[in-house]
Amino acid sequence: MRVTIARRHFYFHANEVEQAMNGVTPEPAVTGMSVDIGGVRYPIMQVGAVITRQDRRDFNAGEVQRAMQALGFPIHTTSG
Repeated sequence: MRVTIARRHFYFHANEVEQAMNGVTPEPAVTGMSVDIGGVRYPIMQVGAVITRQDRRDFNAGEVQRAMQALGFPIHTTSG
């Protein structure tokens, strides 16, 4: 599926995202959005950084959220 993050187009399948995140230790998510990938909950910005290999300052959480929802991953919102 084609997704746009930080004005760049990426082509991902859900299994590719799962493979990229496999073995990655989730950062503590105090507030904000998180996504379940392979039974593990990751902060949305961490996922964006891993799958795009871009600096987190180059994209926002909404872009990654839309991409992960389009790929069928559940999104959660945490408030602190």
